[in-house]
Amino acid sequence: MRKSFAILVAAAFIAGSAAARAADAPVAPQGVVNLSASATTEVPRDMMTVTLSATRDGSDAAAVQVALKQALDAGLAEAKRAARPGQVEVQTGNFALFPRYNKQNTISGWQGNAELIVEGRDMQAIAALAGRIQSMTIARVEYGLSRELRTKTEAELTAQAIANYRARAADAAKQFGYAGYTLREVSIDSGESRPPIPAPRMRAMAAAASDEALPVEAGKSTVSVSVSGSVQLTK
Repeated sequence: MRKSFAILVAAAFIAGSAAARAADAPVAPQGVVNLSASATTEVPRDMMTVTLSATRDGSDAAAVQVALKQALDAGLAEAKRAARPGQVEVQTGNFALFPRYNKQNTISGWQGNAELIVEGRDMQAIAALAGRIQSMTIARVEYGLSRELRTKTEAELTAQAIANYRARAADAAKQFGYAGYTLREVSIDSGESRPPIPAPRMRAMAAAASDEALPVEAGKSTVSVSVSGSVQLTK
């Protein structure tokens, strides 16, 4: 008899605890819908970046460093003559010197690399400049959007994406039989996609002698803005 009573008490305690937990559990919100919307456009790229490189090697580290500096100084002098703020801007890049090892794991020589970076909106001037720099070869060519164009494009797309989101929210409210909606939480994200230059073309440009203007074909970038979040449907 006592055992049965103890079992009944334990069962009642467990049931009471479960009921208390259920009472304390947060109630799932009603009439909440998660939505997303976006706006996308293609924009002609207005920025060009050319990275020129010089590689030297030899048995003496100091001599290799001097040769690299001479190549970089010559390229920099030519580039500075064409520099214009925002249109053709010049900066030095990587400058590295490292040893070469033989089979006996001892230093057999030295090799170094120096870079010169030219970028800006005047693509034809940059292409012509790259062809005039004889002490360095073209290592990489990249195209993109200037900060001003990206900011302007993203602002326009943000307005479109928000309008699309509001339209989806209003339609959802109507379809579910509600009078309207209020925003709960919303996030806005933007991004730019641009296909890389194919590897064979990159190798050809790097190996070509820089004695003529570089062909220019900037193409377009795809810019998108997405809006996502949740709304509370209202009666």
